Amino acid sequence: MSPDRSIDAQRIADAVDHSEIRRLQDAYADIVTRRRWNELGEVFLDSTILELDLRGTTKRFVGREAIGGFIDEALRQFEFFQFGILGTRIRLCAGGDTDAAAGRMYMTERRQTADGHWSQIYGVYHDRFTRRDGRWWFAHRIYHSLARRDLPAVVFEFPHHLDLDALP
Repeated sequence: MSPDRSIDAQRIADAVDHSEIRRLQDAYADIVTRRRWNELGEVFLDSTILELDLRGTTKRFVGREAIGGFIDEALRQFEFFQFGILGTRIRLCAGGDTDAAAGRMYMTERRQTADGHWSQIYGVYHDRFTRRDGRWWFAHRIYHSLARRDLPAVVFEFPHHLDLDALP
């Protein structure tokens, strides 16, 4: 006897939501790699929060203009920059809200300064997504550096205290 292969409406809706959130993550990576700050309005709301734990300093920004300004300033030192997504996990219906989701995105940045110095960092974003007007947006991002491949390399402890079910 073969298993039931029918797909109910909820599974289809979940697959669409998952795909749309993943496209949002991919759009962010593309925008940052190309340094197209005017396109951040496609992924961030005016109320989006970005919190950074850079292992030695923390920063917090609210809104796409503040976030874009910070990223632009940080990347000016690099002649070459590429943001890569290594893997993601998405949990739909965060907190029981069908218009909220939580995610974890592992990432890397490859970069080179004008004097030829190459470096690479690894990190993780813990994200809250919100659906507004029928589309998904980043609502709150918490970033933690995980390692820096520089001279010398540095590795940091994973932020285990952040659980997808307990994100802000």
